[in-house]
Amino acid sequence: MKNLSMKINATKTGFKKKRDSLGFCSTALGQTVGMPPVCSGIANVSRRTRCSSLPRHAHICTLALLLISSILQPSVIQADDWQQWLGPDRDGTWAADRIPPKFPTNGPELVWKQSIGGGYSGPAVASGYVVLMDKVVAPKLGKEKFLHDGEIPRNKNFVRQRLPGKERVLCFREADGQPLWQHEYDCPYSTVTTYAIGPRATPTIDEDRVYTVGAEGDLRCLRINDGSLIWAKDFKQDYNVPTPNWGFASPPLIDQDRLICIVGGESSGCVAFDKRTGQELWRSLTASEPGYSAPVIRRVAGHRQLLIWDSDAIHGLDPATGKPFWSVQFPSTYAMSVATPQVFDDSVFIMCFNGKSCLIKVNADGRDARIEWEGDRRSGIDGVHNTAQLVDGYAYGCGNGGRYICARLTDGKRMWDTFQPASSKRPISWGNVFTVRLTAYKNRYILINDHGEIILATMDPTGYSEQDRAKVITPTHQVGGRKLVWSHPAFANRRVYLRNDVELRCYDLTNNTDTE
Repeated sequence: MKNLSMKINATKTGFKKKRDSLGFCSTALGQTVGMPPVCSGIANVSRRTRCSSLPRHAHICTLALLLISSILQPSVIQADDWQQWLGPDRDGTWAADRIPPKFPTNGPELVWKQSIGGGYSGPAVASGYVVLMDKVVAPKLGKEKFLHDGEIPRNKNFVRQRLPGKERVLCFREADGQPLWQHEYDCPYSTVTTYAIGPRATPTIDEDRVYTVGAEGDLRCLRINDGSLIWAKDFKQDYNVPTPNWGFASPPLIDQDRLICIVGGESSGCVAFDKRTGQELWRSLTASEPGYSAPVIRRVAGHRQLLIWDSDAIHGLDPATGKPFWSVQFPSTYAMSVATPQVFDDSVFIMCFNGKSCLIKVNADGRDARIEWEGDRRSGIDGVHNTAQLVDGYAYGCGNGGRYICARLTDGKRMWDTFQPASSKRPISWGNVFTVRLTAYKNRYILINDHGEIILATMDPTGYSEQDRAKVITPTHQVGGRKLVWSHPAFANRRVYLRNDVELRCYDLTNNTDTE
């Protein structure tokens, strides 16, 4: 079986170019083996007759080939996968065990790395695949290249010009980082001129498909095994909406047969599509701007609700119909609604730029809500680019300038704050720290700061205790007078996957020969 598997893998080398009906090119490096019916080529004979007439050894060969196919072609998402933004439940928690409290002397083991282009899009990991998006700007982009020609594209902040280039969806083999395929399309940034390094949204993997949203509003549904296009939408063209200042950034959400996206425009702030065909199922909400927050489904006060936070308000919707249950006005400065809404009992916590955060209490019937308290620069958490963790009545997250805060959820009172996770002693320009909670352990967290460091820490309402830290990736683009990394990593199968504008890296977080 091992030799046969090696022979089959050997036949999967070389590129096979596919062309879809819209003219987009998808190049597959070794498609996953999928065996057709043994007698599919016999014409004018019923399927039952054809198969029953096969000799016994043919049935045995068929079963063997199907077994090999099932081994080689992963299709079922595992519990340890990180198939979308913030993980399986979009809450930034990780159920992995055997994660030691300290790193080896030389840091976590680098398993593999691969060259990529620029972007903020975090990786998604599922079914043996790692998928992310990037943008390449080189004038001579070869079909076989996974890296732009020439120097790293400089992050262009607040420019007003047309920026040519291509957006790409890249897929790698999870085990060893082997490039599998890339799907690319022309995507000049004509309105995404603010922090225009590349795509923002993390892909969403569901069964045998992956869904992506580009910075200019290109929605794609691709086959996970070869990157071929199944269907596509153009938010700007299909819904007559402008590109937001910071681009389309909300990752698509799967709910049963629905793909839920943040679009914008009149009555189309949130749109649900049939995930198989792309047909629109419902549309809902109107806001001055769509914002950048991820849609999320939570059970609030006992009711299953779709939470949407746009530039004007936060809403609770019926996921099946898009009908609003409630809306609470909470405008975000510069439409910077970025953090993913998190739920605490019958309440929803959100935070944003300019000293703002709030707790919204939802009525017992799930049909109305009100603001319980609002934070300011001395209460709550004014996080900009990250999502807080809510644990046992307390919120933990990075506020403005890199100040890491623990706040009590009943009233917003700050229990403590520190700049230690941000590697500073004072506020720094746009300082950011991502927070992931290790649910297999009490009070243990993994933090990732914008210096490219991963931190092992314990936290509770009494304080912050750092156990270890290691530099795992190099900041590559310039913001506020310093270089930083703003892409959220993926955590899957006891590994961490991180990217900057140059490479994607995978580290093993269980390799620990120095500590118990």
